[in-house]
Amino acid sequence: MNTPICDFVKKYAESDSLRLHMPGHKGKSLLGFESFDITEIDGADSLYEAEGIIKESEKNASLLFGSPTFYSVEGSSQCIKAMLYLVCQKAEGKALIWAGRNVHKSFLSAAVLLDFETEWLYPEYDFSYLSCRINAEYLEKELNKTEKKPDAVYVTSPDYTGNISDIRALAEVCHRHGVMLLVDNAHGAYLKFLENSLFPIDLGADMCASSAHKTLPVLTGGAYLHISEKLSHISESDVKTALSLFGSTSPSYLILQSLDMANKIISDDFKDKLSSFEKEMKKFKSEITEQGYTLVEDEVLKITIDAKKYGYYGYKLADILKENNISCEFADPDFLVLMLAPDSDLKKLWEVLLKIKKKEEISLPSPCISKPRRIYSPREASFMQRETVPISESLGRILAVSTVGCPPAVPIVAGGEEIDENAIRCFEYYNIKNCTVIK
Repeated sequence: MNTPICDFVKKYAESDSLRLHMPGHKGKSLLGFESFDITEIDGADSLYEAEGIIKESEKNASLLFGSPTFYSVEGSSQCIKAMLYLVCQKAEGKALIWAGRNVHKSFLSAAVLLDFETEWLYPEYDFSYLSCRINAEYLEKELNKTEKKPDAVYVTSPDYTGNISDIRALAEVCHRHGVMLLVDNAHGAYLKFLENSLFPIDLGADMCASSAHKTLPVLTGGAYLHISEKLSHISESDVKTALSLFGSTSPSYLILQSLDMANKIISDDFKDKLSSFEKEMKKFKSEITEQGYTLVEDEVLKITIDAKKYGYYGYKLADILKENNISCEFADPDFLVLMLAPDSDLKKLWEVLLKIKKKEEISLPSPCISKPRRIYSPREASFMQRETVPISESLGRILAVSTVGCPPAVPIVAGGEEIDENAIRCFEYYNIKNCTVIK
């Protein structure tokens, strides 16, 4: 597969042209990549008005994913906002979105910007606020009893702990009720290239956002917005307009080259490498389970250890790995999350995990998922006067804006919701010291 963006930039870099255009480094080497860092010069195309090399590269990506695919250089956050905008654009009146509670904070940012209505979906049970496994039976029941159907249902799959929803079943329920299914597939760009695809669009989703940089060999910030071909009412121009509303007018050509080169890598031998590594991972997970570790994920490229069952808190396991020169993706009191790739060193990981002695299980339970009362919409709350207070002084206050960091960027309380006793228990358990509330 060709790489039109990379080819253009390489040729330009080798031309030693006098650069009387942005950016200000003029191609002079400071960090080593500046000659490849360009702007929308003649021939370089333009991301949101693509007619040349970028459009050609996006067509390559679309062929690989089997659905119209559009580039983002500002992560899935940009794509999430764009697909929610597309729902709002086509809705009659203010859009209503039903969403699994474990949304990334970019969903709440979109709620502030777009002012759609949100109704939260909660699982009957889940082991962490990071997970929200909505099943088809529950969704069917909720849709049957509601008077006002949502414009879309929004789920996060895979979630941060590596659990994958039954997208096919959820899509069938949604479409039976005339509702779109949107998927935050940020952690699952690679799912398309498994021997049996778990790519949300293949399973019936209408739109999904995928972070290329999370699980594919792409620079940080590279992502895709995928649109089902069934959505004939959404044009390419609609998608580009949506993305442009939430993106910089100076997109990174370094990230665009990375997305472009990923097409070639995927089309060459990535699927074979992934297939081989999937078998290695299955064996590896079986072996560490026999060693006494408890895993909670069902995703191929993720290992999520229930740390307390092994006698440790997740952040303590992360410290031990760090002492052995292994950096994890995320750790909290409950879990250690490791994200791998087909060339990850499983042997080194196994040697370190094998050395960690199992202890008596820690019986301290995680707090229940919070279901706070909504007082204002996220948009209303975000424009009110605010102050930052210690968690110990926040009972009964209204959160102004969710300021949770990334990772995991999953809010315990959303902007406009009342902080109740259970929310405080969650804050304290996850070591959150302060919050921003309405004055």
